Amino acid sequence: MDPITAGILGTLLLLVSIFLFRIPVAFAMGIIGFSGFAYVLNWNAATGMLGTELWNVFSNYGLTVIPLFILMGQICFYSGVNERLYKSAYAWMGQIRGGIAMTTVLACAGFAAICGSNSATAATMSTVALPEMKKFKYNPILSTGSVAAGATLGVVIPPSVVLIIIGLQTSQSIAQLFVGGMIPGVLLTVLFLGTIWYLCKRHPEWGPAGPRTTFSEKLRSLPGSIEMVTLFFLVMGGLFMGLFTPTEAGAAGAALALIIATVSGKMSVAKFRLAVSDTLKISSMIMVIMLGAVIFGRFLAITRLPFEAAGWVAGLPIPPVVVIMVICLIYVVGGMVMDALALLLVTIPIFFPVVTNMGYDPIWFGVLITVVTTLGAITPPVGVNLFIVASMAHDVPMTDAFKGVAYFVAAYVVCVALMLAVPQLVTFLPSLM
Repeated sequence: MDPITAGILGTLLLLVSIFLFRIPVAFAMGIIGFSGFAYVLNWNAATGMLGTELWNVFSNYGLTVIPLFILMGQICFYSGVNERLYKSAYAWMGQIRGGIAMTTVLACAGFAAICGSNSATAATMSTVALPEMKKFKYNPILSTGSVAAGATLGVVIPPSVVLIIIGLQTSQSIAQLFVGGMIPGVLLTVLFLGTIWYLCKRHPEWGPAGPRTTFSEKLRSLPGSIEMVTLFFLVMGGLFMGLFTPTEAGAAGAALALIIATVSGKMSVAKFRLAVSDTLKISSMIMVIMLGAVIFGRFLAITRLPFEAAGWVAGLPIPPVVVIMVICLIYVVGGMVMDALALLLVTIPIFFPVVTNMGYDPIWFGVLITVVTTLGAITPPVGVNLFIVASMAHDVPMTDAFKGVAYFVAAYVVCVALMLAVPQLVTFLPSLM
């Protein structure tokens, strides 16, 4: 068969392997990519490519940014930054109707800024927020929906592991991707707050107001958010002003997180070991997935499928924005049945040339597909955040969790529509760097 047909068949085989046979995505991409490369060229070329890519991936200095940011998030998690952040946000927002759910979204946004993972944010905030909302008789639909949706901010608000990997895979500036994700992250947070306000106005019994706090109590709660604010401005401020490279920013953030945790007395030796252990596990998983993606990408490259697809789409008599909308729809559907990171790694080699050939800004596209794909974390059948939250809310039916998160899908639709209509929401801040 010709190379393009081989590329199409290999892509379909990859999807079947992941969905039907549940083969881990890293191994599926690696095995099919290697086999396809050997079929199109020959066995010696495939083994040579494998050896070269093994060295290139695992000796890549740029990848050091991944474990550093993950370590920063894990140190914050095990030292209880999330709990102190939640208490601070609760002191200011808890007394208004739906305020505890709004507090949860704000705490998710704050923790996301130092974590970079939506699953970690979901697990952390579920532990802290769900008992509080249950105590104040919040409707389970609102409580589970606000936690699951708020936790998706962990991927959108920088530092984000997904944005790091997109930058590495497309050779774009990670710092610019981080800065480009700030306004959409804030916009999505505001839309989530608006959704909660609307639901509580329509169903006042869903989110009864919590006890009032005095102004002095509000002021005393502020130190609980200082750690997060300090870390965020150290990392993002240093990147924006050009003081740090992304790797240096990760190292500085991890070091400061460890200092804060040690000084506060919240980090024991046992907790530090757990933080390091989790960092190693998560980083290893991500790097193996990246290796598989690189191998599969090399196979697609020699079939010329991405370039032929780009040329074909560019020649279609339809507006470029329609092409972008179709790509977004593919990512939404793909995110429902596939892990977001794996989906991006499989599809970026195909769609990135298409988008850049049409003249779209690559930073804008990277942030856009991050937001769109993140929607898959709260949509069935593979809504990772949804299942994490539902498993933590032991007495809440899964149907209530599905209903709750469905209300927040509209916020995503509005955010994506605004990013399509006003690309400057993403490109403005990076243009200032």
